[in-house]
Amino acid sequence: MTEPRTSSFGQVDVIQATIEEIPVVANLLELYAHDFSEFHSIEPGPDGRFGYPDLPLYWSESGRHAFLIKVDGKLAGFALIREILPVSGTNSIWDMAEFFVLRAYRRGGAGTKAAKALWRQFPGNWQVRVMRSNGAGLNFWLHAIDEFAGGKVSSSSEEKAGEVWDVFSFTSTARR
Repeated sequence: MTEPRTSSFGQVDVIQATIEEIPVVANLLELYAHDFSEFHSIEPGPDGRFGYPDLPLYWSESGRHAFLIKVDGKLAGFALIREILPVSGTNSIWDMAEFFVLRAYRRGGAGTKAAKALWRQFPGNWQVRVMRSNGAGLNFWLHAIDEFAGGKVSSSSEEKAGEVWDVFSFTSTARR
């Protein structure tokens, strides 16, 4: 899927990652975890890597999707989304499980364009969970979601393992 050239960085593309690209996503996850360690207590393992045990599930389970984000053809980040199936009778929810843009591509619209492209590709109910201690991430998501959903967003908070998370819920239609 391709976005129009309106980012200050140029063409933003969100491309489904192939199974051969698992190492690329895994390498980007290491940078993501490193950034995350600034405000969340995570430590690398004895091999010096943070790791992400659930990564292979994005190629083996239905409802999970891994994407690479490229700007002008250059690797700029990744996104992992998953479909949360209802227990009963309600619609499923798309969850932005992980989302990362390299620092060199931040603050120029690339992340917002990538997120919007994903929301359009997967219409329906969405949730984005953000650790409250992640101030920059919280500001990014507040802006991106509000711009996309036009203020039609509900928010709640939840505590998990001693961390407070803000949860933003909205609906995407393919027309946006």
